[in-house]
Amino acid sequence: MQNYLYEFLGTALLVLLGDAVVANVILNKTKGQNSGWIVITLGWACAVLIPALIFTASGAVFNPALVLGLAAVGKLDWAVVPGYIIAEMLGGFVGAVLVWVMYKNHFDDTEDGDTKLGVFCTGPAIRSYGNNFISEVIATFVLVFAILGIAQTPVGDVAAMSTFGVGAIIFACGASLGGTTGYAMNPARDLGPRIAHAVLPIPNKRDSDWSYSWIPVAGPVCGGLLGAWLAAAIF
Repeated sequence: MQNYLYEFLGTALLVLLGDAVVANVILNKTKGQNSGWIVITLGWACAVLIPALIFTASGAVFNPALVLGLAAVGKLDWAVVPGYIIAEMLGGFVGAVLVWVMYKNHFDDTEDGDTKLGVFCTGPAIRSYGNNFISEVIATFVLVFAILGIAQTPVGDVAAMSTFGVGAIIFACGASLGGTTGYAMNPARDLGPRIAHAVLPIPNKRDSDWSYSWIPVAGPVCGGLLGAWLAAAIF
């Protein structure tokens, strides 16, 4: 149960910090409005890094795509997979609710429904489901392959250094691979907050774009499995 709690708390903190940096950049009348993509990518890198540093000793991962990839190559017991994923999804939902509480006045002062949705979940720059799916597969493949690759190098033997490597990976993925879909790379980071958007009493919100919602779930799962399998084959 302790590991499930870590997954819940870590994912909630990840989404709180990650979605909040998006809110700070794109919602009206914030101190950080229009500060740009680099602020978002750096904020998300730190949003992943901080809970990883807190819970690294427990082996928490905060990402169903990584959970499935680790289980597929024998690095995680399949028996804990359902509980991990449920805890992560709940954490993503709670983290997103906290972002809404934090920025409620700014949500109320922002009229554009697309902007409000963009705080909670990802969406494509150009809507093309095939290309959007491939983008998420590639980005998550890089994420998982790089995490497992760093873990087996000499620097990976030092837990803190390995964890800082994860932050660098997230920043690199956002800066290099995030321009097409917003680099979800994590079903809990996207689906949990998307559900929060659907149920929260946000004024003048649009629909939660359920027609697209399968992309940031299926794409990361496929990419995570491919990344884990290749890492296992090479290392």
